[in-house]
Amino acid sequence: MSTKRPPAIAGVSTGKAAAQIVTIYPSIAGTIPGRLLGQLLDCLPVKIGGIKLSHLLFGLPAALLAAPGYFSEKVFGSVYTLTNKSVQTRRSLGNRLIREVALTDVDQVVVRQLAGQQFYPAAELDLVNKSGDTLMTLSGIPRADIFRQSIVEARDARNQIAASLKTIDARHAG
Repeated sequence: MSTKRPPAIAGVSTGKAAAQIVTIYPSIAGTIPGRLLGQLLDCLPVKIGGIKLSHLLFGLPAALLAAPGYFSEKVFGSVYTLTNKSVQTRRSLGNRLIREVALTDVDQVVVRQLAGQQFYPAAELDLVNKSGDTLMTLSGIPRADIFRQSIVEARDARNQIAASLKTIDARHAG
């Protein structure tokens, strides 16, 4: 039987360990060749039978070019992890931490869609601090609005937890 007590609020820990919320694998829309292929596949908007002409003409050749880039990104690229304390960039192979930004440092999460990313649909996410400096850019995020909302909600929860813990500590100190 364990003597460790569960946290008073589910998902809230005062310890140093971070709990993983979600991991996102970026699409090839985060690479220059991927964006160029996206532009190529969206260049002819005329539809034939409900399918864009550019998809009919360039679909198979683009797929042959995109496949090696896709697999390379999945194996050798980066992966983005949102925890209850930070946003992390890690290596896909080996899970080595490359960069980390604390949620408490993030003021805004800005979605920027570059040319060629609308085909996938993907975008860049910029984590911006209070002074307007970009702390980290997450490239090629599929359905970036959803991941943006997850980051904002995790940041707000982190700030509320910090404020609550500060209030509790003040009560015990007084």
